[in-house]
Amino acid sequence: MTEREKNERKERKAIADEVYADFRRRQEERRITERGWQLNMNFLSGNQYCDVNALGEIEEEDKSYFWQERRVFNYIAPIVDTRSAKLSRIRPRLAVRAASDDEKDRQAAKLASAILSALNEDCDMDEVISRATTWSETCGTAFYKIIWDSYSGSGIGTTADGATLKEGRVRIVALSPFEIYPYSLSEETIENQPSIIHARAVSADDIFAAYGVRVKGRDVDEFALSPISSPSHSALRTGTAARSVKHDYEIVIERYCRPNWQYPDGRLTIVAGGELLFDGPLPYKNGENGERGYPFVKQCCLPLAGGFFGSSVVDRLIPVQRAYNAVKNRKHEFLNRISMGAIAVEEGSVDTDELIEDGLAPGKVLVYRQGGTPPEMLTLGAVPSEFTDEEQRLEEEFSRISGTNDYSQQANAFTSVTSATGLQLIMEQDDARLNVCYDQIKSALKKIGRQALRLYRQFAGTFRLLRYVGDNGELALTSFKGSDITSDDVVLEADSDLNLSPAQRRTVVYEMLDRGLLSDDDGNLSASVKNKILETLGYTGYSGARDIKSLHRERCSRENAAMMDGQEVAVKDYDDHAVHIEEHTACLLGEKLDEEQEKRISAHLNIHKSKLSEVTK
Repeated sequence: MTEREKNERKERKAIADEVYADFRRRQEERRITERGWQLNMNFLSGNQYCDVNALGEIEEEDKSYFWQERRVFNYIAPIVDTRSAKLSRIRPRLAVRAASDDEKDRQAAKLASAILSALNEDCDMDEVISRATTWSETCGTAFYKIIWDSYSGSGIGTTADGATLKEGRVRIVALSPFEIYPYSLSEETIENQPSIIHARAVSADDIFAAYGVRVKGRDVDEFALSPISSPSHSALRTGTAARSVKHDYEIVIERYCRPNWQYPDGRLTIVAGGELLFDGPLPYKNGENGERGYPFVKQCCLPLAGGFFGSSVVDRLIPVQRAYNAVKNRKHEFLNRISMGAIAVEEGSVDTDELIEDGLAPGKVLVYRQGGTPPEMLTLGAVPSEFTDEEQRLEEEFSRISGTNDYSQQANAFTSVTSATGLQLIMEQDDARLNVCYDQIKSALKKIGRQALRLYRQFAGTFRLLRYVGDNGELALTSFKGSDITSDDVVLEADSDLNLSPAQRRTVVYEMLDRGLLSDDDGNLSASVKNKILETLGYTGYSGARDIKSLHRERCSRENAAMMDGQEVAVKDYDDHAVHIEEHTACLLGEKLDEEQEKRISAHLNIHKSKLSEVTK
């Protein structure tokens, strides 16, 4: 080995050691927060007799007496299920807003919206959002990682060794909060963090396949991200944490540093098994104005002021769950005392060992000492009403804290409300408590859409075909390249702000129909409006009528763009001249055209006018 190679190896080892030291510091700073997440997971899975001790580790609580009941009456799990079901309504469609009224900008915005529509299916966004929401509801925070996968997509050729080249595509992954280590726990946003570490357990074979470096695998705790033999590893293996051990794995640490004066393109350093796997600039131009940034998006359940990680509703429910378990168990112990009884026995009057083993069974012949006092059952009275009252108060507290109510079980609470509108208002007020979570999901989706479009702009250098669902619910096909994506102003479609159930959406549609809001000037419904109504009602299969006018308008948009590029466009006999006149006139009035473009479109417009006059004569 030459002196230069020794220096390079020494330098790579120093970089790897520095990253590991930084990672251990962040692990220690986040340890208490991490134990809180593990405690939440234990309570959600039903292991509710544990707590975080003074050393910051989770330990199981012991019984005070051997006869104490230790049953779990898990209210947290159904509450999280209910909240997740309500949050599953939020699956908004993303659209892109045009930068201006220019025809090219509108076409670019339409293309970007089509890319997002296709991305929703390619990445199975419903499943990704559901996984992330499960993590945010349990631990308070979840993350999305938006990356470019060069090994996905359609094949575009082969390499010299016969391997298939792929065109690549965006991939979106839901991450647990256990994998993200920020530089500062008090900085609220990802963008303002000087650096972020993404650490995860990866098998030794996958590391070799990705980086060409062979590392020695070991047993790794997927959540704590520490070797099982590490002193910092908790001795308690309970609940979900007991199933988190992976064998022949190694911890891959990716440290992302944002651009600064020293590293204008940022810095990405990857280490695993004590080896430096990669050290270079940030790979993605996913920031504003083409800058490089972090490929992460954060989603919180309940954001905390001055905290990077959010809070979970499970955090607030744990004290109530402890009290509820105690009340129910003490109540059952009291019932056991009443039903099983406590026996008073005079010393030496009976065989106490036999009595302890068999009790006072029905029909039992009890022999006691002559002249002695026979055993008798002690009267313990009835179960105090305070048990039932406290149980009901705790159940109501569960609903108040979590923002979920089961109205079918609480019908007696609304006997004074007889109006359907009043009941609807009560339900809307209750659902309003989830608006913070709704907004978090919507904000995360918009950020995901922006990063995805910027990745396509960066990596989709050659023309590629895109299949997506068009406005009429039909499969559409178009081609594009990265430079065609000039707009990434992602917005949510109008109906995405309505957190309505399917029944509520149908009611809104019927009311709009009754008031004539969906009819044209003649009081008729166009084919496109009918198709949209059927789609909203859930009868997409019946929306088979094609909207001819919409097809003509799309053709007009293509003609306008072609004439603005200097091409001559012929007028067809099957053109709807009235629609073409309207669209070409709008182009003349709304676009910033030079003299040649205006002449070309005006001449084309006059031909349509003459054709229309011939038809009307």
